[in-house]
Amino acid sequence: MTALQPPVAPKIPTERRFHGDVYVDNYEWFRDKTNEKLIAHLEAENAWTEERTKHLHGLQDQLVSELKARTQETDTSLPQRQGNWWYFRHTWEGKQYPALYRVPNQGHRPGVDELHGETLVWDGNALAEGHEFFGVSGFLPSPNGKLGALGVDYAGDEHFTLRIFDIESGMVLDESVANIGYGLAWTADSTGIVYSRVDDAWRQYQVWLHTIGKQTSLDRLLYQENDEKFDVVHSPSRDGNWIIVWSTSRSTSEVRLISAAQPSADPILVCERTPGLDYAVEPAEDHLLIVHNANYPDFELSAAPIRTSTPKEWVTLFSPEPGERVNDVDAFHDFAVISLRSGGEARLRVMRRIDRFGSRPRDSVVYREPHERAIWEDSVPIPSEDLATTELYPTPWWNSQEVVYTNESLLTPPTHYSYTVQTGQVRVLKVQETPGYERSHYTQQGVTVTGRDGTAIPMTIAYRSDITPNGENPGYIYGYGSYEVSNDPYFWPGFISLMDRGVVVAWTHVRGGGELGRAWYEDGRLLSKKNTFTDFIDCSRWLIDQKWVSPGRLAADGRSAGGLLMGAVANMAPETYRAIHAGVPFVDTLTTILNPDLPLTAGEWEEWGNPRESAEVYEYMKSYSPVENVRPVEYPAILATTSLNDIRVFYVEPTKWIQILRENATNDPLTRPILEKIEMVAGHAGKSGRYNKWRNQAFIFAWLLDQIGAA
Repeated sequence: MTALQPPVAPKIPTERRFHGDVYVDNYEWFRDKTNEKLIAHLEAENAWTEERTKHLHGLQDQLVSELKARTQETDTSLPQRQGNWWYFRHTWEGKQYPALYRVPNQGHRPGVDELHGETLVWDGNALAEGHEFFGVSGFLPSPNGKLGALGVDYAGDEHFTLRIFDIESGMVLDESVANIGYGLAWTADSTGIVYSRVDDAWRQYQVWLHTIGKQTSLDRLLYQENDEKFDVVHSPSRDGNWIIVWSTSRSTSEVRLISAAQPSADPILVCERTPGLDYAVEPAEDHLLIVHNANYPDFELSAAPIRTSTPKEWVTLFSPEPGERVNDVDAFHDFAVISLRSGGEARLRVMRRIDRFGSRPRDSVVYREPHERAIWEDSVPIPSEDLATTELYPTPWWNSQEVVYTNESLLTPPTHYSYTVQTGQVRVLKVQETPGYERSHYTQQGVTVTGRDGTAIPMTIAYRSDITPNGENPGYIYGYGSYEVSNDPYFWPGFISLMDRGVVVAWTHVRGGGELGRAWYEDGRLLSKKNTFTDFIDCSRWLIDQKWVSPGRLAADGRSAGGLLMGAVANMAPETYRAIHAGVPFVDTLTTILNPDLPLTAGEWEEWGNPRESAEVYEYMKSYSPVENVRPVEYPAILATTSLNDIRVFYVEPTKWIQILRENATNDPLTRPILEKIEMVAGHAGKSGRYNKWRNQAFIFAWLLDQIGAA
């Protein structure tokens, strides 16, 4: 490598043969992480990227400074109650990680000024000391409030070690269980912890019971999922009675309830697995609340007894109106909260238990037990602002009398509210401090783009208020569009840095996501996947056609499946973009989905199709898989970022893509570079620690701003 030449990897051809098609892959050898030549190549990629971006160090530093200036670095989170304690996170200026504290319950929600005499539960800075990476799978205190359970990861590969400790003394009692997955649940007597195991393909497939202080060889297998298309997720019920074990694929699910008091007893199968029946269960003490699609593609909420039953026995509590999609329900002692999509936005509704609040008019009753005792009344919406994302704040306390929720948007810092269920009163609990930010200086609006097939595609745009659609502005457009995940706008101080430099920020809601219900998702998956890509291109061209963004000054960004989106639109419409960042991008799509031995592949067939079995799926995926459709044309400047220990999208994919782009694209390597940046100790989310994350994001934004002439 010289100063003017990017790294060139050796070609070692291998053939992939399916359905009569032969594809020659020159870079499959990248998959061997123990190969010294591979590591040398990755280090050379990093050196080349550093060489081509060293002129941006000052801008990167400036962006980090702006993030720091707009962040309340020393801060305390909104407390949440678990058992007889209120838990809260604390951050300090100059420290990478938060620490968790708790104070005893005094009979009311404590304000920040009442958090005195706190006990340290765990400190991420202390746990991370001496490690380049630090992550946790989640923390859970025991029912008796004495012990804590924490999953710790020091590599970024999302394999965790279970850490059991005494909260008061901080003494570690048990670290014998290693290589676990996500999800923790205590037994009712606080003597055991339920955890998950993953297989070689990183599929969560087992649920185990570990007795604190005992050898792991004595751990008991509670459930094993043998179907490779299904993952297992488990969690404790809020009422404390059950451990919910959810086997789920992309279209079908099955739930079992394990007694928290007797975890070794036979579980209750809620409803037998039926292809296409997707349901989730929330215990409500004396019955179950079930969100399911037995009658509506956009799901509904029903009630059922705590036993094995069928959808015909379930009693409907809430059905979606046109334009709504029921996502989830959270049960509390006196009420339940429904999370749904409505008009493309995330919203909440609350239902009260009549038998807990007293009698109500009969016409408001929507469910009665067999002996005619009224249970639930009609749900009512919780107030929310337009163009904002509304989400339930984590509230583990079963006897809560308030709904705590968060509103935020591209311009609205996260604002936590309390909705008192008895009175309907709403009050602000906490607003994320954003020093130096004046919202009135910026504008956001929802727009509708007409796609090439006539589909109305929603998009949110935000910009400095003095910006006009004059055809001269730089632009930044972000997208995702997979797995029915809604790409909801959120607030981040880094967007202010873009808008202050005149950039129009666009947040797309393309097909394949969940913004507009199940049909919106279905129309962007399987053999309709290309709709995701064309929607994004049409949104991009709308910005240019409506003169919000200048031709040649638009940057695009996406991560993971959104990185696939970036690779696809780079091939399909390279002239539309000046620069593209693809984070941990799923760009060797077909090769990955053809190999069931790779992590996540078998479970992905219901999302993308199974190209091993179907020639039609194979041809369709091959027609959009980014590495297989690179053309000899001028591409946007490309930056791919990845991590060596990413278990979800291997570093192999972007590393292949970058080589193939350089071989074929007609780009000037100096003015339109094609770059890759690899974190050598990190996972799917990149480096850990907030300052590390800030520097990484500042690097990406500095590069994009430079490319679109807004630096």
